[in-house]
Amino acid sequence: MEIQVHAVTLAIALSVAAVLPQQGLAQSENGDYFVVQQARGTSTVSLGGTVMPYKEVTLSAQLPGRVRHLAGIEGDTFEKGTLLVALDDSELLATRNAALAQLANADAQLRAAGVQYNRELWSPQSQQAMGGMGLPNLFDQMFTRPMEGFSGNRNQTVERRADLYSSGVQITQAQNAILSAQSQIQAIDAKLRDAISLAPFDGVILKKFVEVGDTMQPGQPLLVYADVEYLQIMVDVPARLRPGLYEQMMLRAELDVTGQVVPVRVAQIFPTADSQRHTVKVKFDLPQGVSAPGMYVKVRVPDHTAPARNHPVIPASSIRYNGSLPGVYVEGQNGRPELRLIRAGESLDNGFVSVLSGLTAGERILRDPASGLASGWTRPVDQR
Repeated sequence: MEIQVHAVTLAIALSVAAVLPQQGLAQSENGDYFVVQQARGTSTVSLGGTVMPYKEVTLSAQLPGRVRHLAGIEGDTFEKGTLLVALDDSELLATRNAALAQLANADAQLRAAGVQYNRELWSPQSQQAMGGMGLPNLFDQMFTRPMEGFSGNRNQTVERRADLYSSGVQITQAQNAILSAQSQIQAIDAKLRDAISLAPFDGVILKKFVEVGDTMQPGQPLLVYADVEYLQIMVDVPARLRPGLYEQMMLRAELDVTGQVVPVRVAQIFPTADSQRHTVKVKFDLPQGVSAPGMYVKVRVPDHTAPARNHPVIPASSIRYNGSLPGVYVEGQNGRPELRLIRAGESLDNGFVSVLSGLTAGERILRDPASGLASGWTRPVDQR
């Protein structure tokens, strides 16, 4: 983690901007001179972080199969509910048709069992004659059956109850068969849903791991999908700086690519700290359209544990670079500008920059040195 200490905040730039109109600018043949101002502010620490999407998901295969559909490539955007990846479901569809046939058979068995139960209820077999017609059948119903019951050889009530119970068991079995077939269909439908991956929200494909025709196994990643309209910065903040942060707090961040300074807002502070690194994860909201996922950003976090420091503040237009070394043109004793190397701090609002070393308050520098200006060298001022 890169940490760079600065000593000037946004309030410094505002105070300096309020003072400048009262100071005035001295004129010379080389340009306008600016009187270096001294500013005071809370120390800040620059912490490196990574830009990440507000929402990001990794879609994985839930069942084995061959990829038959892929919606697009990295960078393609989709609306919520769009089909992104689909696996071959031919085998699942065949299994579902078989389960539908089992459901139809179970339904037919249930209807047949209901008919048998009604027949036993209204025309019990236990009370039917064994055969014959006319007087023999009438004789059996009037004398033979009552005598069997009287002698204890046959109990028609018990027989009827047993027949009704058997018909009821057949109905229950048919109902259970229907429930089993319906459960199989529901399980197959769930697998059919797992065979496709839909966009969970409006977003873009960040990375894909498969191509059409690839054979997948459960758990293998398919693609990374994210919402890149809103971005956040993930920063590991040292535990000693955690008390100085609160949600919705506004800070400033410097983009690594362009060097642009943008406002950021504390979105989330994780409740626990890392037991090994002793840092707390903090998420910061970024303005829209200023960066991209994966970029490196420096967030300036206030350090209330460090004493306040004083640093000069100068216009950014007064700095000239000699290679990679920043310098300014200071008014010499003879009134001629002299080039002096400085150590520049953070960029402030209104076009000002803090100076960590090389200048002191009260010195006069060229506000906007002309191109091709020649001068001698001067020794930097030691501020220690």
